[in-house]
Amino acid sequence: MKKMVLAPVILLLINLQLLSCKQQSEPIKETSSTVESVQLENAVTYAEGFNITSYKDYTILDITKAFPGSDKVYSYALLNDSNNTQLADSLKNSNRIDQTLITPIQSIIVTSTTHIPSLETLGVAQTLVGFPGLDYISSPLSRKRIDQNLIKEVGYNESLNTELVIELSPDVVVSFGVEGENKTLNTLQNAKIPVIYNGDWVETHPLGKAEWIKFFGALYNKAHEADSIFKRIERNYLSTKEKAKKIVDKPTVLSGAMYKDVWYVPNGESWQAKIIDDAGGNYLWSQTAGTGSITMSVEAVLDEGQDAAFWIAPAQYTSYSKLLSDNKVYGEFDSFKNKRIYTFAKQKGIKGGVLYYELAPNRPDLVLEDLVSILHPEQMPKSSIFFTPLDE
Repeated sequence: MKKMVLAPVILLLINLQLLSCKQQSEPIKETSSTVESVQLENAVTYAEGFNITSYKDYTILDITKAFPGSDKVYSYALLNDSNNTQLADSLKNSNRIDQTLITPIQSIIVTSTTHIPSLETLGVAQTLVGFPGLDYISSPLSRKRIDQNLIKEVGYNESLNTELVIELSPDVVVSFGVEGENKTLNTLQNAKIPVIYNGDWVETHPLGKAEWIKFFGALYNKAHEADSIFKRIERNYLSTKEKAKKIVDKPTVLSGAMYKDVWYVPNGESWQAKIIDDAGGNYLWSQTAGTGSITMSVEAVLDEGQDAAFWIAPAQYTSYSKLLSDNKVYGEFDSFKNKRIYTFAKQKGIKGGVLYYELAPNRPDLVLEDLVSILHPEQMPKSSIFFTPLDE
């Protein structure tokens, strides 16, 4: 059995060596016979932005949707053995691979609070050495390490303090692009610091965002642990969704709030719209196409949403009085009059970071429980991890 596994790998090595001698690199030829059973644990079900393919001595991590509009596939080879220089050289010479890393990662810089829960859940929080905007982190565990000066402030994602990052010399920087590639990262790559794009925020399925824990599982050789954690989240989410699915009477829901005279309403194919629907809510703009937000006037929102039973996630607002002081039109909504507005903006870390932004993408099952307990309290015991009623 061992020979059956090794044979295709050896053939692959020989092929790669021959190809490198031609001075022209070509894509790695992957065949089904080279894939081991561990791939089953790495199978990506809901996420659309990455794929993982595991082989005996290395793993290929493909990022297929790094940011909105991205049509480039970023491919990373993750090697299990730092001494396997022959394989490392062969992979580096393949134009199939953008970068090669040695796993498990020993030190890392991440650039989004959504990455923090994955590191902590996998038990590798001690490898985090830098983060841009430390005050945004809410997790008590990581805050303790910040207080101990074990995690350094490295600027902001779009303008990282490259000198400090190079000084920290992490095994990898996990970043994200908003409107394309982050040019700041080129400096790091020129300094031989590997950079990987993480597109968890682009995912539109609630479980798709959570599934990115497998991305970190690949970096730390913890595929099995990541798979187990995700399956637990998936079971919880689907169980709650099944309860809500049986509910016939679905209350109407509006969302968002105005920013500079424009009301941003989540589109019907967005993460927010999907999870309200799964919670047994009748989201007013569920039939709209697209994954971002619709820009509307307050008059248009009032026309469609004045009678809505609930108002979920009114942006940064935490009180009825603040809503009314900013615009008296808010007071004309039934959900305002009936005190049925719920916000995630009140649950903050010790430095003011909003817990929802950090943890919700990783725990959609808990978000769903919150929403079902709000929309259908008879179906779910009170839950208030993220959403709470507005203050007076």
